[in-house]
Amino acid sequence: MFKSDAAKGLLFFTVVLFLVACAERKKKVNYPKTDLAEAPLIPRPVKVIATNSAFGLDAKTAIYTSQTSNGFEEVGVFLAQKIKNHIDLDLYVNSNENETIERIIFINQTDTLGTDNPEAYQLYIKNDSILLNAKTAAGAFRGIQTLRQLIPETSNDTLAERPMWLIPSGKIVDEPIFEYRGAMLDVARHFFTVAEVKKFIDLLAYYKYNAFHMHLSDDQGWRIEIKSWPKLTEVGGQTEVGGGPGGFYTQEEFKELVGYAAERHIEVIPEIDMPGHTNAASFSYPILNGNGKKPSAYTGTHVGFSTFDTRKDTVYAFIDDVVREIAAMSPSPYFHIGGDESHVTKKNDYIHFVEKVEKIVKKHGKRMVGWNEIAQAKIDPSTVAQLWNEPHNALKAAKNGSKIILSPAAKTYLDMQYDSLSEYGLHWAAYIPVDSAYNWSPAAHVEGLPKESILGLEAPLWSETISNSAELEYLAFPRAIGYAELAWTPENQHDWESYKERLAQQTPYLDRMDVNYYPSKLIDWKEHKHTYKEIERD
Repeated sequence: MFKSDAAKGLLFFTVVLFLVACAERKKKVNYPKTDLAEAPLIPRPVKVIATNSAFGLDAKTAIYTSQTSNGFEEVGVFLAQKIKNHIDLDLYVNSNENETIERIIFINQTDTLGTDNPEAYQLYIKNDSILLNAKTAAGAFRGIQTLRQLIPETSNDTLAERPMWLIPSGKIVDEPIFEYRGAMLDVARHFFTVAEVKKFIDLLAYYKYNAFHMHLSDDQGWRIEIKSWPKLTEVGGQTEVGGGPGGFYTQEEFKELVGYAAERHIEVIPEIDMPGHTNAASFSYPILNGNGKKPSAYTGTHVGFSTFDTRKDTVYAFIDDVVREIAAMSPSPYFHIGGDESHVTKKNDYIHFVEKVEKIVKKHGKRMVGWNEIAQAKIDPSTVAQLWNEPHNALKAAKNGSKIILSPAAKTYLDMQYDSLSEYGLHWAAYIPVDSAYNWSPAAHVEGLPKESILGLEAPLWSETISNSAELEYLAFPRAIGYAELAWTPENQHDWESYKERLAQQTPYLDRMDVNYYPSKLIDWKEHKHTYKEIERD
């Protein structure tokens, strides 16, 4: 439906002429009165100005994009595909073939947004046009998620001779408060297929996440092919919690996931957990083991019993190979080394290990990320510490110049049960109902932690109790939707009463995506319908 080589030099001029023609048109159309400020958008935008009319999305709408900037046309194609999937409407992208165009969506690259935030965007919605301004393709992609959320489920057939989907008119000015907005999936305790991971990535993209952290190794399984150490997957990839078949991603499959996420402007952060949580690796190659016991396959859920031999050169040669092969497949600037719950590693050995591995990660062009325990070592300011349970270590890392990812277990762990009746999940950190997941301040969570030290927020989903998409979705949703708002929207706009109403109106999308979300009784999940008052517009 688009031509990447179609008269690119004339497209922008064509769009400008179209906008001028629209402004001069004196065609009376009865649009219903719609209030953009009442649209159930999540995350809530920074600023919304309603003009109480509508844009009529229909078969005579086309999408145009800037084509002198990388990625903008791809954003337009993505939007067209999602509109097709949603309401079965085919829209041309950067094509002049359709001579009956009456309305346009223009995705425009501009450097004049008044902000340096690369994910900022502005939406101008009028009767005949939608203009999306963004500095980068990532910003444009965030903007089209807002636009997707504004498209109603049903058309209003009383306005024209053809179906028309009414998008409220007005202006949206928006940008995220945190640079990093992530979710983690533990594919080591239980393996999740490429298709299951892709679906999770799609859901995250819709709510403007930009980071997907994959926990690729643990005591129960090794999930990524390493060609220089093939037994990692031949042996370590064949187990999982409960004795299931396990599984792993070939390097081609991992690159496919990285590419899929990149198309949605989400970076994949790979994690190889070490020196603890390493039984699957040591079972595959016993020479790596450092706990003095003969490794064997492990399918339980206890932690803290495994460790690499932190004083053996072979271990660091192994890690160098693993980091090298994964870094070559991963465009993300980050490489996560885990570092948590290494209980049988002596403290001096642990510190020695973290400092040596940091040098290996840097050697391969990546910034190291680790759970908050790594702050015990002398880490480089470029290294990122991920807080899950030890605020003092986060403060120590921040004082050293490191950025902090906030993932406090009692607030953000998606594997925690909602309540005592939850079908899946654990509760060692807390029960986290939907309101508790939303009603807290990330910026103020750690007393004494400067806001400028916070890289962002991540919601981890550990998989001890789940093994497929339906179970994953039960724990992740709707809480992951709330975390998206906490990480994007300014704190003074966080409001539970508003949020729970907007969350209730996500049901059409969640149902369309066949999401097995937890139907919390705190939310009125019945469908919400807007009442439109018709007004005349010239």
